[in-house]
Amino acid sequence: MTAKIKDLSSFAQNQEPDGEGLSIGIVVADWNPEVTGALLEGALTTLMDKGVDRDDIFVEHVPGSFELPQAASLMIKSTEPDAIICLGCIIQGETRHFEFIAQAVAKSSMELGINSNVPVIFGVLTTDTHEQAKERSGGKHGNKGDEAAVAAIRMARLRQDLLPFFDDFLMDDDDGIFFDDEDDWFPEDDE
Repeated sequence: MTAKIKDLSSFAQNQEPDGEGLSIGIVVADWNPEVTGALLEGALTTLMDKGVDRDDIFVEHVPGSFELPQAASLMIKSTEPDAIICLGCIIQGETRHFEFIAQAVAKSSMELGINSNVPVIFGVLTTDTHEQAKERSGGKHGNKGDEAAVAAIRMARLRQDLLPFFDDFLMDDDDGIFFDDEDDWFPEDDE
């Protein structure tokens, strides 16, 4: 039987991504500040340790996790980062509110990344208790901010490697037609 890995922060640190020259946006929720502050500290430290210049890291705060995707969208438009990290903490309460918020933030973050072609990293803790959140923001289970930073660098590099293939083409999502630099067009399907 294999042992369960409970602290992926050390695993993430073993990946040696190079962050030099990258621009990274971080949007952090102010709700549960003890936890989100520790996530932010972990992300900042890891980004700089991996070569991202502090002047190329843009941090914005929002009231809660629900606001993360909208702020990430605004940051993508205003700073044109290579990747965005969303940091938050949603703790289970007595009602289903937790489920709705967690699901909406996860889905919106994923859709934003797909639609913008900018990696949006989901660094939002969804835990049953405050203690579990503390354990995952610098406690015995590592710091998910560290892991989010490594994921952001790796995805930004993947984007740089793969996106040049599409540099000559733009896609109009409304009618499914690709345009090249000469404004010629051709449908996605010939028939």
